[in-house]
Amino acid sequence: STDLLLNFNLLEAVDLILQGAQNLVVPIKTKLSNKRKQQQKPSPTVTIHKGREFCWLTQEDVIRFLLSSIGLFSPIPAFSIDSLGIINPDILTIEYHSPASAATGAISRALVDQTSVAVVDSEGTLIGEISPFTLACCDETVAAALKTLSSGDLMAYIDCGGPPEDLVRVVTARLKERNLNGMLEHFTMSMSSGGFSSASSSSDEESMTAPVSPLPRSGRHSRSMSYSARMVRRAEAIVCHPKSSLVAVMIQAIAHRVNYVWVIEDDCSLVGIVTFSDILKVFREHLDTMA
Repeated sequence: STDLLLNFNLLEAVDLILQGAQNLVVPIKTKLSNKRKQQQKPSPTVTIHKGREFCWLTQEDVIRFLLSSIGLFSPIPAFSIDSLGIINPDILTIEYHSPASAATGAISRALVDQTSVAVVDSEGTLIGEISPFTLACCDETVAAALKTLSSGDLMAYIDCGGPPEDLVRVVTARLKERNLNGMLEHFTMSMSSGGFSSASSSSDEESMTAPVSPLPRSGRHSRSMSYSARMVRRAEAIVCHPKSSLVAVMIQAIAHRVNYVWVIEDDCSLVGIVTFSDILKVFREHLDTMA
């Protein structure tokens, strides 16, 4: 959802986000002359409506703002996420070998929550994730992969660089087995014309400079570990630990352009998730004491 803030302040922005708003539309008030305004290059985040300028604010923008003034909230940013009680155990998961199609409901909910579906093994170890944002950036052939592959194979299929040829053959064979002729024809035509595409990468420069906090690679599933976050090129799950500080988790999420970080124990077992909304609740309580 999107909310319009006519008299914007930080508390109102945080409250609206905690109530479920994903984007905030904020009018821009400037003292520039009309001539100076005409000389300025329009920002991609600025919209002009009826002669007024508006900008879009996301949860990430608010977190960035708080991070830029993090010293004002001392000592809270140094506290662990465990001690702050913001690790949410209510997570969306799918077993690695389960059909990817079984995750469609969880994927829909993850889209609303701006998170992803965790892919785990039979012991609850985090292997990777299926991101609705990455799926949305793929072309329609990914529907065939979602219909026919396991969750683990789907992670490899949507990883950057296009689907592996062996998985393309698997999808083709299973579509034939299930007599899904219309989907098979479309899938074959798209693949023969180089149809698979993914906009799930930002610039190469960004992917090279962003600090990486990868899921430790272990076991036979390491090839398919997936950090399939919105607009991020790399395929590694971004994780932290219960004793990670609040500010460290904020920096991790901002660096990788995600709204959440998975929380794991030392053995990689999945504990929960920390989202921007969870973080904003902490700052909201502190802002009340500062008012």
